[in-house]
Amino acid sequence: MSNSTLSTTSTMTDSTRLKPLSATTAVDTERTETAIEARHLNIFYGAFKAIHDVSMAVEARKITAIIGPSGCGKSTLLRAFNRMNDFVPTARVEGEISLHGHNLYAASVDPVEVRRRVGMVFQKPNPFPKSIYENIAWAARLNGYRGDMDRLVEDSLRSAALWDEVKDKLKQSGLSLSGGQQQRLCIARTIAIRPEIILMDEPCSALDPIATIKIEELMQELKKQYTIIIVTHNMQQAARVSDRTAMMMLTEDGKRSGTLIEFDDTNVIFTRPKDKRTEDYVSGRFG
Repeated sequence: MSNSTLSTTSTMTDSTRLKPLSATTAVDTERTETAIEARHLNIFYGAFKAIHDVSMAVEARKITAIIGPSGCGKSTLLRAFNRMNDFVPTARVEGEISLHGHNLYAASVDPVEVRRRVGMVFQKPNPFPKSIYENIAWAARLNGYRGDMDRLVEDSLRSAALWDEVKDKLKQSGLSLSGGQQQRLCIARTIAIRPEIILMDEPCSALDPIATIKIEELMQELKKQYTIIIVTHNMQQAARVSDRTAMMMLTEDGKRSGTLIEFDDTNVIFTRPKDKRTEDYVSGRFG
């Protein structure tokens, strides 16, 4: 990565920079395509080691769930994929996370561009205090979009399965929507930036069952174009929506660092896991 940089002026077609995964590229079913990969990742908050030696390759255009008990570092790991932990003054990272073979934590990398390529949807819906239209348009303008804004807004809302519900009230505040609609608006806002990867930190925990089902159905549609990584405490949700599941647990050396103990296809994790701790957790016997 020493001779390559991510910058806010890079474009999706600039072959001298990171090459994005194309949504139209046919997937070779005989070959696994890696979207983003962590190698020997360690994350510290001051002297406290929150994440211990995590290595995992996330497959492109699939949904990867990260599960595990509270306090095992799931959200910290998720935020590492787009450098959100940089906002914590005491945070420090060892190891690397690579996108297209480039270390996102190299000194030359612009974290703003990382967050454009790796978008994030948070636990609590957080629409801007702007109109539904401007929630999409403002984010796109901020990231340099100069195309047909009306088309982008419509396409983004359609992709988030929200257009039919809001097309006649685009000037209304995004805060006027229901919780589930607000979360889909936030997903539409993320899509408008055209990321390659979408991170979701418990995106349904504040929603009712009907809104949760809509978000889960939306995720299945989105994975046709995007790679999705989701943190969830809901075992049924992980089993329903994900293709791959990463099981995290605290280390057993008394230091209480989060580590990855098992990472496999979701059906394997939930039916025939290799680690007894995984079996106990997914079956509700952990703790």
